[in-house]
Amino acid sequence: MKHRSTAQEKKLADDARLLRWFRAFHREEKAAVLAGPHARTLVELFRAFAAIEHVKPVQLIGFINAIDWGGIDHQTRLIVLHELSTAIVRLREKRGLPPFDDPLWDAPPNAFQIIRKIMTEFPASPQGRPARRGPDPEANYE
Repeated sequence: MKHRSTAQEKKLADDARLLRWFRAFHREEKAAVLAGPHARTLVELFRAFAAIEHVKPVQLIGFINAIDWGGIDHQTRLIVLHELSTAIVRLREKRGLPPFDDPLWDAPPNAFQIIRKIMTEFPASPQGRPARRGPDPEANYE
């Protein structure tokens, strides 16, 4: 057997410690969001993320589109996007696929790209409320 040098062992230990901190940080952020003013909506959304293998992309897009993202702060939206990304990566790896597979520039957007756009691009309407923008009804998201 080949022995690892102490520098390699130290790097592996440091990486493991940083990963534990990163995961703990995101658990705390998620818990704070679920205890915040948008908890009722986000609990259901995170439940859909947890069962993502049973949710069709078009259903998830519809659920996301029904939420008034203009009333939700930027940090909370970032946490939701992180949770969605994590759920998609877990599902893809479970199915033996690469974790990320974004379409090329000339291909239709995938579900994550559509959801990110819904959550981040909402121009204000004349009444001061954000205008809802949904997915393209003629696009095939599956």
